[in-house]
Amino acid sequence: MAVSIYKKLVSLSNVFYNEGLEKATVRDLTGAIESLHQSLKLDKNNINARNLLGLIYYETGEVVAALSEWVISKNLRPDDNIADEYMDMVRNSPSKLEDINQTIKKFNIALNYCHQESFDLAVIQLKKVLSLNPGFIKAHLLLALLYLKAGNWDRAKVEVKKVLKLDTGNTLAKRYLKEADSMLLPGESGKLVSDIAAGSNDEVIRYNSGNEMIIQPLKKSALTRTGSIWGIVLGIVLGIAASCFLILPQRIESVTAGNKDMIERISEESDAKSAQIGEFEQKMATMDKQIKDLQEQVASYEGVDSTSASMNALMKAVDCYENDSSDIEGIADALKNVDLNVIKDSVSPEFTALYDTLMSKVGSQLATSYYNTGYDAYKAKKYDEAIANLSKAYQYDNTNVNTLYNLANAYYGNGDIDKAKEAYDAVVTEFPNTQSATAAQTKLAEINNSGNDQ
Repeated sequence: MAVSIYKKLVSLSNVFYNEGLEKATVRDLTGAIESLHQSLKLDKNNINARNLLGLIYYETGEVVAALSEWVISKNLRPDDNIADEYMDMVRNSPSKLEDINQTIKKFNIALNYCHQESFDLAVIQLKKVLSLNPGFIKAHLLLALLYLKAGNWDRAKVEVKKVLKLDTGNTLAKRYLKEADSMLLPGESGKLVSDIAAGSNDEVIRYNSGNEMIIQPLKKSALTRTGSIWGIVLGIVLGIAASCFLILPQRIESVTAGNKDMIERISEESDAKSAQIGEFEQKMATMDKQIKDLQEQVASYEGVDSTSASMNALMKAVDCYENDSSDIEGIADALKNVDLNVIKDSVSPEFTALYDTLMSKVGSQLATSYYNTGYDAYKAKKYDEAIANLSKAYQYDNTNVNTLYNLANAYYGNGDIDKAKEAYDAVVTEFPNTQSATAAQTKLAEINNSGNDQ
């Protein structure tokens, strides 16, 4: 039972919506508003009716009321709602929003002037309102009412007719129009009478404007009207002919000449830019070759500098050893810049012999010191520090399998799988038949299996 009643209400709401739509199409906006209000009373969720009501409010200058209806519509149906477009139309135009705000402020000021009986100031404000929003029906009606109060019947009729042009069913406008007509001379409002007293047979219309009598001729002779019309037509024809035969060709020639000059200028600029681009490309090729040559020179200098630095470091370490052979830290500090893996191809046999002699003296002590530091760092999971120290330890004593195995573990813990595999493989190759070699083989198998699984 409840469902059937609901369906009837929805159906009846749609009937009133269709009625409002028909009235809106013939600009009976007042009647359309009444029908749409009735539709929403029966079904407040009628989105079409609410959106149309907002449009009609917007058309009559009631922007705030229009936005209110669209906001309610948006809340009832958040998605696929044309109310979004209507609201964006207003919100995305800063100038339109400013005009709306000024319209509301000035209309309220006009109302206050009316309450204070400052009617002339109210008329000024209402004219400003209508210059910003010519479709604001309430402003037209209030201005018409002020004109009626001041006795300006003709001006009141003008404002009322503007309202009826916007809203053909506005009852208040019809009342004001009837009042203005009734205040004109009885029997002469809009009717043709003979003006014998004026000594003319032309028909006239007479009406009051304020306290003055206005006498307006209704028509002129047919000859005068015909002559005026033909004069206007002849003037238009002559103007068009002058434009076509005098002004237009000269204008076309001027535009054509300007376009030719522009095309020539653009062509010259394009040729100049093309030449510049070619020159820049040639310079870039030359600079690339120079950069490549300089890089090769720098690389050669870097090798010399590394060898020279290594020689100086070795001599400093030897001097330190001769002064105090127990100063392992000083010797190790002096040997920091000696890396045989980097300079092995660029040093003399004498350098290698001196290095081997020094290592036979202090190599095991240096290796032990670096091993202990590196192993502690490995246990603390400081893999970068462990790799640096264990690498030095293995450089100074390459007979210690534990150094190489822990170095491989440090590489593995640091995520450098390739280096770890290389170090584990070295353990298996250089120290076969040891527990470390067995453990290294196990690690290699784990790494290879994990790689296959991926």
